[in-house]
Amino acid sequence: MASHRRRNHYYNRFRSVLPLISAVSGVLLILFGLLSFLAPTPIDTNNPHHKTMLDTTNDVVEDTIGKPGEPVVHIPKKGRKDRDVWSSRNSKYFYGCSNASNKFPNADAITRPNRYLLIATSGGLNQQRTGITDAVVAARILNATLVVPKLDQKSFWKDSSDFSEIFDVDWYISSLRNDVKIIKSLPRRRGKTWIPRNMRVPRKCSERCYQNRVLPVLLKRHAIQLTKFDYRLANKLDTQLQKLRCRVNYHALKFTNPILRMGEKLVHRMRMKSKHFIALHLRFEPDMLAFSGCYYGGGDKERKELGAIRKRWKTLHASNPDKERRHGKCPLTPKEVGLMLRALGYGSDVHIYVASGEVYGGEETLAPLKALFPNFYTKETLSSKEELEPFSSFSSRMAALDFIVCDESDVFVTNNNGNMAKILAGRRRYFGHKPTIRPNAKKLYRLFLNQTTMSWEAFASKMHTFQRGFMGEPKEVRPGRGEFHENPHTCICEDSEAKARKNSGPRKYGKGYDALEDDIPGDYQNVDDEPELPDPDDDGDQDGPQENGQFNETGMDYDELTNEEPELEEILSD
Repeated sequence: MASHRRRNHYYNRFRSVLPLISAVSGVLLILFGLLSFLAPTPIDTNNPHHKTMLDTTNDVVEDTIGKPGEPVVHIPKKGRKDRDVWSSRNSKYFYGCSNASNKFPNADAITRPNRYLLIATSGGLNQQRTGITDAVVAARILNATLVVPKLDQKSFWKDSSDFSEIFDVDWYISSLRNDVKIIKSLPRRRGKTWIPRNMRVPRKCSERCYQNRVLPVLLKRHAIQLTKFDYRLANKLDTQLQKLRCRVNYHALKFTNPILRMGEKLVHRMRMKSKHFIALHLRFEPDMLAFSGCYYGGGDKERKELGAIRKRWKTLHASNPDKERRHGKCPLTPKEVGLMLRALGYGSDVHIYVASGEVYGGEETLAPLKALFPNFYTKETLSSKEELEPFSSFSSRMAALDFIVCDESDVFVTNNNGNMAKILAGRRRYFGHKPTIRPNAKKLYRLFLNQTTMSWEAFASKMHTFQRGFMGEPKEVRPGRGEFHENPHTCICEDSEAKARKNSGPRKYGKGYDALEDDIPGDYQNVDDEPELPDPDDDGDQDGPQENGQFNETGMDYDELTNEEPELEEILSD
């Protein structure tokens, strides 16, 4: 009887508490639903099976690549603290040196009368820059007076600017007065306009090539114009001619004051935002991707769109996207660039300036990079429409602004091997070996392919290994490898006294710990040269003059009359 009364007692107590339990459970369900509704959704990217998610509570960026349900890759938000990612450890032991020797004769002593050399450059701003630089050396080889080079106004870039609207022409002439005589225009001949004879020289034409092939025509005609003048001078020249190349490229070619002022404004605005910043030259335009023959996972839509553009070049063969990527010919995607930089130790708080044209896929393609580096800027976001108005209608002037910011950046990064990347790499080596990161695309192909199968720590470790020799350190590129504009080794000298003082000091961390980069093993040196693009004009013969049969009666190049399709570098170059 007593047990029956106890059961009734407990039952009555439970009935009285039951409403309270139900009320608490209801409130918890409402709170859970509210939290689920307010939680941030993943950020979509250009790949429907690829999403990036910021997790601020765990202080990491979570990145999932591939199909939903695959493991999440945890990327520390903060950069590396164990080393300085903003400078080259050994740069203080090297400096640019391009002064002429006392044995290099003055221009007045070697320039011959009635020898005038004109140059018609080709391509975008930076491709033309190579021609302008080499034109001075070609004039010196021929003992000729150089007429200020004519810029390309008809090619893919369609920019009507002339030389004096991009570069300070008076400075160009005066700073080189001891090396080559330069005039602004060809003088009149017998009171009439002097029409020079057009001709073209092969790629990588040597001193002997110019003396045997060009000089006889110049002696006969007195004024010649070399057309499509880009990379028409050999990489290997006499030391004094190489130093002349450097004096032109790094000292004589100065942008006009309006361009310099606007470029300096952009740099200043980046510096106001952060002590250090990265500049990324991102080539991911539809034309660039179509020519590369690479595939980026966009399905039939991508194949159809880029395939239609690719038909513009009738000489291109059918592409093998996997082969191109294995051989390192495919530009990294914006996302891959972002992952590379994070793996190299740059945190999510780093400010990044992006120099690019039209990005294929637009904001959708850029989304992963912006998620990895939220402090993302361009010249358009840093300045007003009114400030850019004097430049915005001219591709070369806009490219010049990007050039200035990239040159002044603490770290320069590229996803390609075009002319701007090469010229800035050489310039940054000459002016102090500022960090310049070029992807080791052949090795990174496999790394990105297998990223989801390894931890972030393993991925970052392999990234550091593969990028050794591709970071802009002194002596990481062997002398003579690559284009001279990219690796101006003749114009870089070593401070042997400073190096000796360093090597004579105590070795705190053991023998060889802080060795200079000439201790880089050969396997890690950058030997990944870009193969030379085919040139229909280069017949391999550099020894004899070829005036006969090369021109028609109008004096124009045969290719100009037959409306030859643009040189391949016009799309790939700048």
